[in-house]
Amino acid sequence: DSDWPVLSAAHDILNDFGVAHEVRVISAHRTPSEMIAYAESAADRGLKVLITAAGGAAHLPGMMASATLLPVIGVPINITKLDGLDAFLSIAQMPRGVPVATVGVDNAANAGLLAVRILSCLDSDLGRNLIEKLSKFQKKSKLKVAEADQTLRKSMAKKVKK
Repeated sequence: DSDWPVLSAAHDILNDFGVAHEVRVISAHRTPSEMIAYAESAADRGLKVLITAAGGAAHLPGMMASATLLPVIGVPINITKLDGLDAFLSIAQMPRGVPVATVGVDNAANAGLLAVRILSCLDSDLGRNLIEKLSKFQKKSKLKVAEADQTLRKSMAKKVKK
């Protein structure tokens, strides 16, 4: 639950895209049996992608990946004096055969977007629906950048005239 302030961004993205999902508190070190059971049963419950987060030694994403065939996305959390670099390296440097996609430190929004992109590859109504939503999302993102560019250029033009 201490990671929720970061992970809530993934939850928000999944909600925005209409992706049903579960939210759980599981620990690789404090509840290892529950973690393994959760990962092993995830596909049977209909899950398609797992988003996990961890700080410090960051074992949860790799341990979850070792117990499932589903794609796992790891979110390194900044909880140490190393500004999350330790967690990032722990998640990114998984041994061969235990892949974990790793997003930037505290960047759960990208984990949510990556999960949506993975789900958009499904040959199903969900996949096709998500492709449409992703296309609209990217168009909105491009528009926001163009608007920000125009605002900045106008602001800079005023300063140059003075």
